[in-house]
Amino acid sequence: MSYRIESFFHDDTFTFTHILVDEGSQTVAVIDPVLDFDQKSGRTGTDFIDAILSQVGKQSLTIDYVLETHAHADHLTAADYIRKQTGARIVIGKPITTVQATFRKIFNEGERFLADGHQFDLLLADGESLSLGETVIRAMATPGHTPACMSLVVEERDVFVGDTIFMPDVGSARCDFPGGDAGTLYDSVKRLLALGDDVVLHLCHDYPPEGRPIQSSVTVREQKAANIHMKDGVSRDQFIGMRESRDAGLEMPRLILPSLQVNIRAGAFPDAEDNGVAYLKLPLNLL
Repeated sequence: MSYRIESFFHDDTFTFTHILVDEGSQTVAVIDPVLDFDQKSGRTGTDFIDAILSQVGKQSLTIDYVLETHAHADHLTAADYIRKQTGARIVIGKPITTVQATFRKIFNEGERFLADGHQFDLLLADGESLSLGETVIRAMATPGHTPACMSLVVEERDVFVGDTIFMPDVGSARCDFPGGDAGTLYDSVKRLLALGDDVVLHLCHDYPPEGRPIQSSVTVREQKAANIHMKDGVSRDQFIGMRESRDAGLEMPRLILPSLQVNIRAGAFPDAEDNGVAYLKLPLNLL
């Protein structure tokens, strides 16, 4: 039973896309893939994900799954692009339907968009497992940032945590999106930190302070000792007070509006209109 993890950093969105490779079967799961997007022109691109797919191809690996930790608000997912290129199945947590229902209303999607999760190929519940060759991946619900956040525990040694927690000098995710909750996030992080001091947490983002290089992973031990928001000794009430106060002063993410319209569709674009062009909405004075 052997696997390896490789991580790739998308500079424009400060996002990590990871690949998990089962050595025995030479199969791959791609975690949180990023689609390039230029907001000024409305153009999407695939340079970043194509470079990853090229590396996978050169190693004669087969992509079985695309795993999404949640519906991201800071980048467009390349999940549907990978599915079309490789036939891989897209996997996300079952509570994605809650997020879909929320943003269906925000974007006034109407009957044309079904908030039933069918856009994805497999919806995982808390505690359910997925096999990548001989490598077992267990879904762990870690809501708080969003109600559908799901961490992915690999052989009880490595965890893809999405936006649940960041590097110790960055702290924790915001909780002011629809369905987010600071107390719930605190409880979720405590679940992660109870997995064992040597467990490695693989991050979805890094926003390093000046002088520190980008880092894609950190141990539970390091988080417990030094996380500026969640280290040992920080109470639930202290965290809630800090997080709610901090969130009140944050701007909305730069790409939240285009990202969520695409990401609740598993990376597919809205249906093209009668001129053959797909459009994204910009709700005015709503958020």
